[in-house]
Amino acid sequence: MLSQSLAVRSTPRRLSQPVSFAVIAVIAVLFPAASSAPSPLYVVYQQQWHFSAATLTAVFAVYVVGLIGSLLVVGALSDHVGRRPVLAAAIGLEALSLLLFAIAGDVWMLFVARTLQGIATGAAITTLSATLVDLNPPHAPGRAGLVNGIAPTGGLALGALGCGVLVQYGPAPTHLVYLLFLAGMLLAVAAVAVMPETSARRPGGVASLVPRLGVPARLRAAFYPLVPILVATWALGGLYLSLGPSVAAGVFGLTNHLIGGLVITVLCGSSALTAFVLRNRQSGRRVLDAGALLLALGSAITLAGVLGGTVTLAVVGTVVGGVGFGAAVLGSFGAVVRLGGPAERGELFAVAYTVAYLAFSVPAVIAGLASTAVGLRTTAACYAIVLIVLSGFTFVAQRLPSRA
Repeated sequence: MLSQSLAVRSTPRRLSQPVSFAVIAVIAVLFPAASSAPSPLYVVYQQQWHFSAATLTAVFAVYVVGLIGSLLVVGALSDHVGRRPVLAAAIGLEALSLLLFAIAGDVWMLFVARTLQGIATGAAITTLSATLVDLNPPHAPGRAGLVNGIAPTGGLALGALGCGVLVQYGPAPTHLVYLLFLAGMLLAVAAVAVMPETSARRPGGVASLVPRLGVPARLRAAFYPLVPILVATWALGGLYLSLGPSVAAGVFGLTNHLIGGLVITVLCGSSALTAFVLRNRQSGRRVLDAGALLLALGSAITLAGVLGGTVTLAVVGTVVGGVGFGAAVLGSFGAVVRLGGPAERGELFAVAYTVAYLAFSVPAVIAGLASTAVGLRTTAACYAIVLIVLSGFTFVAQRLPSRA
């Protein structure tokens, strides 16, 4: 009797399914928030260490290189070894990267910290997305798709705004924000330790580490039409997170660091709010069409603002583009949620996020190089034109025959 009592006491108490879902949703916001925190600080780092816009976008890009490499290697690992081990490892690596950010003394330390942060985020995002689907309450079948649609942009908005406030008004601007996120990651790993496992172990874990990127044949006709809208959406986000504060300062003369954070927050915040408002309409082509139309319209208005040097037009364009961003992310990730079975979710989200983050980084790096050669105004204008064309192509892709 005593031994049975001791055994019961020694068994860790697990969080309930609703609480676990809420915890994973919070962690899904925490990761993108931490990833956007350096963006308002890039201008500060440039002033302190005197590096170019091309170097700035390179720091931004190594994050995505690490993220995509992580997606390719461990994107499907949680389908084999379980969600909790992968999440715990990703949170631990994120904590290490935040510590390196906090003690960084030169641009090379930023490269290291940003690379590790990319690897950690890549390991986390597909696992978090799959875990949300695993824990989705039966009475609300669209909730996981909603959180997956809101968390990336909502986290980016909160991280950029919080960092902008701390940089402008708080002490130790290049240290405090990272220490706060580090504390959040420590709480996150403690919560994961007492969560139930949602994915049974199955063979093939080592084989899943071999980098590969593919969509199951039966899902390709439904997945491929989502690619253009993923590219257009995340290319817009990449420009704002890498060069948004620099454009605000260099084109419009807005040097307040809070404004640098608000540039990102306006885009991502309006995106997250739109996803929430449309939460009951995340299925169907209409949401994707609306997202593409508003992305094009927002880019056109922003283009007019940049060419005319009008802050008001640029803000309006950012809001309209953010609304399109939210509709497009909700529609595309809602579609991904519905496509795959439990054993395919990790791999399918890995493909979707790989497409998204390639679009997030490659155009932004090109823009960073171009801004050094032709200036921020010309670069931002050309970028907006490309986004308008991409958004228009989304309509065509959605209407192509499934076999094509």
